[in-house]
Amino acid sequence: MVMKNEIGALVLRIALGIIFFVHGLSKFQGGIENVAGWFSSIGLPGFLAYAVAIVELVGGIALILGLGTRVVSAMLGIIMLVAIFKVKLAAGFMGNGEMAGYEFDLALLAMSVYLTAAGSKLFAVDEMLFNKEKSELKETA
Repeated sequence: MVMKNEIGALVLRIALGIIFFVHGLSKFQGGIENVAGWFSSIGLPGFLAYAVAIVELVGGIALILGLGTRVVSAMLGIIMLVAIFKVKLAAGFMGNGEMAGYEFDLALLAMSVYLTAAGSKLFAVDEMLFNKEKSELKETA
């Protein structure tokens, strides 16, 4: 049972990592200044665009590698909560014809919450580093 859960967590971690990496990359490729201007237009400080883009880009890579999965997932979950309540909620679940709804953001939030709570150890760099450390501590004790 544990292995099935770890395989599921791995799939979620890799998928979430790829999705956020691509979203962060697109913010930089499309002109981060434009994103900062859009943030300002919806009442958020423009500098947050840089923070969000960096968390998405670097956090996506970290998730793919399995580095800081719980912390990164929590940060991405916060980004999704803000996106849902500040931007997407008014468009409804499925959208309103002018803007996409919050259904995709809700799915990303659910994935983030799961990984924050459960973590993901399978093929995770964290697990390789910390398990090696634990093994060495047991050998010296």
